[in-house]
Amino acid sequence: MAVPADEEPHLGQTWSETTAVGVRPHLETTVFEPFRAWAETGHWRGVSATLALQFTDVAGGCRVRATGEVSGQGAWAVPAGAAGLLASKAIAADLRKAGRILASREG
Repeated sequence: MAVPADEEPHLGQTWSETTAVGVRPHLETTVFEPFRAWAETGHWRGVSATLALQFTDVAGGCRVRATGEVSGQGAWAVPAGAAGLLASKAIAADLRKAGRILASREG
């Protein structure tokens, strides 16, 4: 279940998303402070992950600081650790893509 395109973001919003590697976690918005902060938590089998974004105004736009954590229980501990090591590159790529999309909407 993806978030409907016309649904406004809100605290507690839930959805599922298919990742590049085919994992389909259940996600929930856990922090929603427009223009300041946003966070989500996700769960898939024995793996849990969090992602938090902090937005700071800068000349000509905003700076985004992303932090996150991936953890796993039992047999999922090792795969979760590997996913955590790869997550920063994937998140950085997603943020760059979002920046390009937003920049193309200006002007």
